[in-house]
Amino acid sequence: MATRNRNILIALAGLVLLGTALYLIPAIQPRVNWRVEKIVLYVKNAVNPPGPVPTSLPVTPAPVTATIPSQPLETSLPVETRQPTPTPVQLPGQVSLTSPPWEQQTPNNCGPATLSMAMHMYGWDGDQEVIAEEIKPVLQDRNVNPEEMVYYVRNFAGWLRAEYRVAGDIPLLKRLLAAHYPVIIEGTTSLDPNDALGPHDDLWAAHYLLLTGYDDAAQTFTVQDSYHGAGLTIDYDQFENEWEPFNYLYMLIYLPDEEEELKSLLGNDWDPDLNRQHALDNTRAATETDPGNSFAWFNLGSNLVYFERYDQAALAYDKSKELGLPMRMFRYQFGPFIAYFQSHRTDDLLVLTTYAKGVTEMSEEVWLWHGWGLYRQGDIKGAIANWNKALSIRPGYDDAEYALSFVQ
Repeated sequence: MATRNRNILIALAGLVLLGTALYLIPAIQPRVNWRVEKIVLYVKNAVNPPGPVPTSLPVTPAPVTATIPSQPLETSLPVETRQPTPTPVQLPGQVSLTSPPWEQQTPNNCGPATLSMAMHMYGWDGDQEVIAEEIKPVLQDRNVNPEEMVYYVRNFAGWLRAEYRVAGDIPLLKRLLAAHYPVIIEGTTSLDPNDALGPHDDLWAAHYLLLTGYDDAAQTFTVQDSYHGAGLTIDYDQFENEWEPFNYLYMLIYLPDEEEELKSLLGNDWDPDLNRQHALDNTRAATETDPGNSFAWFNLGSNLVYFERYDQAALAYDKSKELGLPMRMFRYQFGPFIAYFQSHRTDDLLVLTTYAKGVTEMSEEVWLWHGWGLYRQGDIKGAIANWNKALSIRPGYDDAEYALSFVQ
């Protein structure tokens, strides 16, 4: 019996040593940490669920009755330099671009994976890990912004160019695909229940897709989906519903000599200010047509933030929260933080960023804006700690470095 017990102990000790040795391998350690973090988050949220998105503190006028002025905004683009509205052309009923090699994304890496697939269509030969090393070096970082993806193309694939716009629609996507331009869009997806953060998770998440074709007869787009699979189809109505929460954002990768053609295809939407005016008009109309649509109000707030109408944006965000938003919304979009900070609604900023941290701790943007909220309250030490946390999630994060330099 003593010999048997000794052998068991030796075996257990060997397993512990083997596990320790494997954990110390750089390629394995982040993935083990990822699994451990998921388990810890699940248990934490089972004991103390995040609950619904918090509504705003009372303000005057009340968010429910808030109205947003509808006057058009002046833009810096002279009328004579604006692009004409694209002339409608007869599009083919079906388009199918040559699909790139499909990449299965690593955890929360749909942005780099989708960007990699798009760039492969232009002769690029890297992969999602190469991109992630620059814009998402920490595996647990939960989000990659469109700005970060454009930054990568412009700085690490200089022979290509990239732009993103909002206020897209299905006819525009079809027009781009018919002209042989693949399109990246940001929309939503339903997560696998195995990826839930807790028993009360709504399983709603943002997701990038690469569009490579459409079929009018079937009323579907063909998409390369780094999470669900290659060459999938999604019907136009479902696609549009899942695209709306991100202001109908679309991104284009293209060669420099294709820019003039893209300007012609996009018309006034090529200019960022005119594109945002278009989006502002659309979202204002959407809130009037369907005042119970929380995403329409959220998008209205984001378009108002672009034009620095922060007080009005905050009211639009108030309304969207009152109507109800998914728990992960603030993992991906940060306009409410900016609006509340700039309109001096610090308590609302801190309540919302505290909630967002409870849902997504590894979000550099949330820590950045929580830090600015603490700064406004005079807690400089707390603000600095938050900004350093943001830098630990996203090394080299310019906004956090600026914040630290601002108080030093």
